[in-house]
Amino acid sequence: MALSRRRTDRRVDYWPGFVDALSTLLLAIMFLLSVFVLAQFLLTREISGRDEALLRLNSQINELTQLLAMERSNTQDAQDSLANLQASLSAAEAEKSRLEQLLSQGAGAGQQAEARIGALSGELDNERQMSQRALSQVELLNQQISALRQQIAALEDALGASEARDRESNTKIADLGRRLNVALAQRVQELNRYRSDFFGRLREILSDRDNIRIVGDRFVFQSEVLFPTGSEQINDAGQVEMRKLAGAILELQKEIPPEINWVLRVDGHTDNIPLSGTGRYRDNWELSSARSTAVVKYLIENGVPANRLVAAGFGEFQPLDPADTPEARSKNRRIELKLTER
Repeated sequence: MALSRRRTDRRVDYWPGFVDALSTLLLAIMFLLSVFVLAQFLLTREISGRDEALLRLNSQINELTQLLAMERSNTQDAQDSLANLQASLSAAEAEKSRLEQLLSQGAGAGQQAEARIGALSGELDNERQMSQRALSQVELLNQQISALRQQIAALEDALGASEARDRESNTKIADLGRRLNVALAQRVQELNRYRSDFFGRLREILSDRDNIRIVGDRFVFQSEVLFPTGSEQINDAGQVEMRKLAGAILELQKEIPPEINWVLRVDGHTDNIPLSGTGRYRDNWELSSARSTAVVKYLIENGVPANRLVAAGFGEFQPLDPADTPEARSKNRRIELKLTER
């Protein structure tokens, strides 16, 4: 009697607190995952926009570079024209000087020389005007080249700033991912610890038998605890255990927040011995599915909501022990319960 009272007191001491801690942990993990997904979406969209801006900047720089090359070519042409005009001007001035000398030497040739000088003076004026226009064009081209250089420098500065922002964004993404991974790893460690405590508590509630045990994140009943050989009908001892399980699930349901969409998955497994095919079930697939369905229906009969239960059959294809021995086959005949989110 004293042992029973101590066990009852121990259940009351930590079971609600454990469920609260597990619920809080699940909510925290969901929040962290939501933050991570949102941050990834925003940073990805920002980087995509910056990549497009970089492409536009590079395109503008290429266009301006081509325009600068064309302007340089035009400037060189103008400078060549100016040099030709200056050479022509020098030749015309030399011709004028020679004719003036001839004019001073003989009056007979004076009139002819004056006519020639007049014509050369007109040509010289034309050459000077053309030279002046060429100089103006060269000056204008130089100004345009200077403006293009300034635009290219500004674009290169903008490109450098954008690349720096991209590097900073990538650094932030990497740091955020690292911190989230660390936080999630810590939460997973805590979840594993709480799951272990939960399974230990569930084993106390159900029974203290060797053929009911914990394997990984699942609570495992050996088939012999629940079913006769080759049957899906739950025996009397199995019904007792299932009623205990139903009561534990109903108590757990009161503590889990409604926004957590949880289910208890019931998985049926068999050994690798084929059925004869002459009985009710043709193969182990049908037998494993029928047994998991029988457990689900019995839990529903004992008050567990149907939307919180899932039945699945795996036949002999998910063994715990792959050895072909009686001990391995006994271990593989089982019903597994897993509390998970839908």
